[in-house]
Formats: sequence, C-alpha cells, structure tokens
Amino acid sequence: MRPWPQAWPARLVVVRGPAAARQAVAHQLMARLAVEEPSTRLLPTPPAHEWPFHHPLVPEGAASDEPGLVWVPDLHDAFVNTQANATRLVTTQPLYLLALWAECLGAHPGVRFLATIDADVARAHGPEALDGRGAWRHVSWIDATESAGSPDPGAAPVPAWAGLPLAFRAATPAERVSGAGRALDAARTPAHLLAMASVCMEVNDVDNAGDLLHEVLTVAPDWAAAHFEQGKWCLRKDDMPAAAAAFGAATRLMPGFPSAAANWGATLGELDRPDEALAAFSAALDADPDNPQALNNVGVVSRELGRLADSEAAFRAVIRLTPELAFGHYNLGHTLFLQGRYQASLAAYQAGQRLDPARNPVQASRLALAKLATGDAAGALRDLQGCLANLPRDYRRQLLGDTQSVAWALLSAAPDLRDWRVVGDWLAAELARA
Repeated sequence: MRPWPQAWPARLVVVRGPAAARQAVAHQLMARLAVEEPSTRLLPTPPAHEWPFHHPLVPEGAASDEPGLVWVPDLHDAFVNTQANATRLVTTQPLYLLALWAECLGAHPGVRFLATIDADVARAHGPEALDGRGAWRHVSWIDATESAGSPDPGAAPVPAWAGLPLAFRAATPAERVSGAGRALDAARTPAHLLAMASVCMEVNDVDNAGDLLHEVLTVAPDWAAAHFEQGKWCLRKDDMPAAAAAFGAATRLMPGFPSAAANWGATLGELDRPDEALAAFSAALDADPDNPQALNNVGVVSRELGRLADSEAAFRAVIRLTPELAFGHYNLGHTLFLQGRYQASLAAYQAGQRLDPARNPVQASRLALAKLATGDAAGALRDLQGCLANLPRDYRRQLLGDTQSVAWALLSAAPDLRDWRVVGDWLAAELARA
C-alpha cells in the first residue's frame, strides 16, 4: 500500500479502494490543494460515464499560466463496454482516454488530474489501466482504506444510466443498436456518429459503418479516434493499404496512444514493408514500453530483417513480461536456432511446449529439429513422428515439406551433423508417400 502522501504525489493521481474510502481520500487531497494553491480552479469535465461520447473531451479552458484541477470521480465508468464480436469502441479504452489527459498535462503545466477508481470494475473492463500500460505508467496510485481519516461521505447512489452509456452497458447488440440510434437522432455529433459506427461494425453492418465513419471524418478530420475506427473498418473490408493509412494518421495525431502505432505496424507488416513496420512498433513501445504484443512484433520483424540480436532482446522482454505465454518461448527458440545456438534454442522450445497444451505441430516440428541440431536424432525422429501422425493430409504434406527445407538448411550449416540421415531419409520417404 502506498503511504498517505504529505503533499500532492504527482500531477496525475488515481485513488483506488472501497467507494467511501477512495472518495474520502480524494476529498482530503482536494482540501489540501485548496490550502496550498488557493487559486486552483476546477476544470469543467463531463462525468466519466459520458467521456466516450464527447468530442472534444479535454476542456479548452485549460491554461498553462493558471493552476487547474481535473476531478474525475469513478473514472472506471468510462471503460464499461459490453460490445461483442471482438468490437470495442476506441473511446471507451483506457489507453486512449488517459493519453488524452496526458497530452493536456504535457501542454499545460499548471493542470493536475485527480480521479477515483474501482479496481474490480477496471480489471474487468480495462485491465491495462491497473497494469500501468501506456500513459497509465505515469499515474501515482493511492490505495485508500476504510480508515482513511475522513468521515464516511455515505454510499454513492446507484447511477441511473441513460442514453449511450446505457446502450454500451446493454446485454445485447440489438439494445445497443437501438440506444445508439436514438442518441444519433437526438444529436448528430462526431462522438455519436463514431459510437453508431462501432455498433454497426459489431453487428456486421459494415456498409452503414463506413458511411458513418466518412461523415465523422468529414466534420472531425483531426480526431485520432475517428481514424483509428476507420482503420478497423478497413480491416473488415480487407483493404490493408487504407487500413495502414488510417492507423498511421491516428498515430501522427496522437503519438501517446500505443494501440494506433501497434495496429499501424501490423498492417505495414502485412503489406511487406518491414522497415516501416519496425518503426511503427518502435513508436508503440515509446508510448507503452511494456507492451508484450508490440515487443513480440518487433522480435518477428527484426528476425525477418536479419537483426537477430534485436529479435532475441525483444523476445526475452516478452518472456519477462508474460512468462506463461508459450509463443514467447517458441519465438525465442526460432531466433536462437537461426543464430546457430542450438542448445539454447532447444531449451526455449521445450519451455514453450510445457506451456502449450495444444502442442502446436509447427512448433513441435521445430523443437524436433532443435533436437537434431544438438545431436539427438532419435529423439527428433520420435517427436516428428508424433506431431505429424494425425494431421489432415494437406496440412501434413505442407509441414513435411517445410520441415525438410529446414533440415536441409541445417545440414548446410553443419555438414558434419551426426545422424542427420535418420531424420532426412524419413522425411524424404514420408513426402514420397504424401
């Protein structure tokens, strides 16, 4: 638990704990600030549950020469989103929302940010906040307890959600479509248009989503969130060049939002533009240094470019952050194998397999070749026979061919490899029968 601070701990403070306790602590901090900096003014902001449906969100009245406070009770309400089908409106995402305020604090040194949060709700709807990802790594957390030292302000009333906040908490997409449609009929704002576009994508109404996004970008061309959603729509349309352009625009408009750069890098990679992809993933890591997916992508692209030391460093970082992820170990094993460090490669593959209940056949075949490279031809043959035994015919033929290619490359790198033919001859015979 963080000790109770004697002074304001940072410009970006979030208090977590039971509702009454976190509210009491926040009120104590505000009372202290009123004494220490009496000219501080509260900056007008909508309640947190309305944040995803406002643009612009950051108040234009923030001034660098006047102290100001952004006060946000129940910040977790901004993250609640029950959308299905792997769809999530970007403006409900903690990485996006806090990046907005981080930009404001960077531009206005006199502004402070104070919020309270329910850790359980945040863990369910925005775990990246509690994990300190992106701009959240700059948060000074205070853990409040019931003995915070102020009178209990009483239980907060249960919110009567309405409009878009209610729609995005609805149990079914149909309710969300209806609620978002009513909000759009009431006010055709950029934020309402974006919310409706996201709901349309959720129910696979891709054409209407595209029309709505076009309208958003016409009236709000400099809004990073709109370009981000446009990128997601382009992926649905399988238009990779347009998706890359959209995610690139979102990154340039909001460099502190790591998801934009990460998606930009992924689309550039699909377009076989590895140098640009690597630069985009590096931008994502600038904003979110402990992003395991971005690190993994850096490792993959670096390996494709022949930068094996960089690839190894990236995959070791992935394993440090997510030691239970099998593919972090598998990817490290592949890079080490290409470096000719076969014993280390074997250990990495074995670690991955222990964590992989599915025993991925491709990775199992690579583990087998690592055994061959370390002189265990009999073990390699057993593993190959096991992992290739019950695969569909076409998949088995493809994997046999890929494995044979790697085996020949291994023989070229180590022509004196003991018992290579035990595996090489078996692969040739199986391919002849396939």
